[in-house]
Amino acid sequence: MSDFLIVEENLRVAMRFFAEASGSGEVRTLDGTVAMFSGLDYGVFNIALLTRGVLGNTTDLELRLAELGRYFEERTLRWSFWVCEDLLDAAARRRERHAFTSFGMRAISHPPGMLAPALLPPLRDLPSIELRRVADASTRAAFAEITSVAFEIPYMVAQTVYSRAEAWKGAYQGFVGLVNGKAVAIVAIVAAAGAMGVYSLATLPEFRRQGYGEALLRHAVAEVHGRTGLTRLVLQSTDAGYRLYKRMGFHDVTRFTVYLTR
Repeated sequence: MSDFLIVEENLRVAMRFFAEASGSGEVRTLDGTVAMFSGLDYGVFNIALLTRGVLGNTTDLELRLAELGRYFEERTLRWSFWVCEDLLDAAARRRERHAFTSFGMRAISHPPGMLAPALLPPLRDLPSIELRRVADASTRAAFAEITSVAFEIPYMVAQTVYSRAEAWKGAYQGFVGLVNGKAVAIVAIVAAAGAMGVYSLATLPEFRRQGYGEALLRHAVAEVHGRTGLTRLVLQSTDAGYRLYKRMGFHDVTRFTVYLTR
């Protein structure tokens, strides 16, 4: 499997979490796409992804957008589409922006998809942090609160998504990092497509730039590796995390464009 497909497939497995977490969402397989409805009127948690390549010499992309639009229109006006650029041929890439703009969607980010065969050793001493898997009410609440603060997501939305015990029974495995008993950082790991996918890595503002996020990630990866034997890692990087991930051994293998309804 190509490196970019490992990143993309792991992402599709991870995003199912948002369709299943609240108890009122669903996953719907369509023609060449998959729609994941969270049950909430919150665009970044209502997600569409491609499931096969797009040919630009036809109306292939427009037809898929139209079908997704009909699906989400019955449920919410707010949804997003994660497009892996390597699933579009050259002609489709040339018409991509026009197709989404005409459909009423705008690009909000362009995260690189990255892969590491394994984590490189740390370049500095990292602080001590206690790792706890999300497995009870207190860790679920901490994950929701830090998500809300770090990613500027309304607290009630984060609580609805992350507070149910049933939400954490699938592939999306959450971890909370504690310092002197206080929850200060979070990360989720998804074991799929022969790799560990890294998601939702975040640290409270007052604990940033001290190494806690990296320390938590390394502990969580070691824990999942111990259970699965996986060493390869994938993720979609934010601008803020890009330099850290490069130092840890990640390199770019693809790029996504995230579109959001206006």
